[in-house]
Amino acid sequence: MTHQPPHPPLLDDRLSGRFTVTDDQVAQFWRDGYLRLGGVLDPALLTDIEPLITGKVIELNTMHLPMEERSTYDRAFLQVTNLARHDDTVRRFVLGARLAGIAADLLRVPAVRLYADQALYKEPGGGITPWHADQYYWPLASDLAVTVWIPLQDTPSELGPLEFARGSHRVDIGRDVGISDESEQSVSAALEAGGLDVDHAPYSLGDVSYHLGWTFHRARPNQSDVNRRVMTIVYVDAEMRTVAPRSREHQESFDITMPGVRPGEQIDTAVNPVIATPARAEGGR
Repeated sequence: MTHQPPHPPLLDDRLSGRFTVTDDQVAQFWRDGYLRLGGVLDPALLTDIEPLITGKVIELNTMHLPMEERSTYDRAFLQVTNLARHDDTVRRFVLGARLAGIAADLLRVPAVRLYADQALYKEPGGGITPWHADQYYWPLASDLAVTVWIPLQDTPSELGPLEFARGSHRVDIGRDVGISDESEQSVSAALEAGGLDVDHAPYSLGDVSYHLGWTFHRARPNQSDVNRRVMTIVYVDAEMRTVAPRSREHQESFDITMPGVRPGEQIDTAVNPVIATPARAEGGR
């Protein structure tokens, strides 16, 4: 029997309800630079939508070299950006109010807008994802940006779950190097010298994590015989402005992520919409 993706209204219903984030959790997020949240999404929803996302990854993926011929970056994962622009159901998932509402609460802003979505599939035998900070790649005027990491299966240690260096967003290290052997070596040494704790907990299906743009994170190799399938969404403050590009990666962000936006302008395009979020509960955040 062909597996059908969830009907759009049903998908919307399961992505629209509010998930309450407490004041203590918001404080923890800013203290540690990340927050793990259990049971945010219905496992059945993720099971329903995973074949569709995986199909789009297969369709849009451009990396076909054998693993042994790839760079460290390309061995880390298959990376497919902006899936939401290619499929309406994926777009409904990416623009879900539940996930965006958590992002707004954690960033302490009235609203967030979509910056980008990415599928990150670590193949069997895929290598480490070296230590890095996402905001190295983003020409943004502030640190009010967050990535939500959404595994599409249970992710025990052998699949390579995301690891976080607790409090690393407050340490001025490694902000001038992207994902590479150099970042793995230099950031590892700096984290050890600074005595920063590393959180390497597994994920159950339905769990997600949010991390700030300058929080250092990594993932170990995939030692299983199945793909580690992950969807990510990057949210920014709805009022976010850009800065002049300082690197090739920054220029690529302008071209790929926010077409037509110029340095210094607010990010306000049809592909970077503000996401309506559920109303906050009375007396809550």
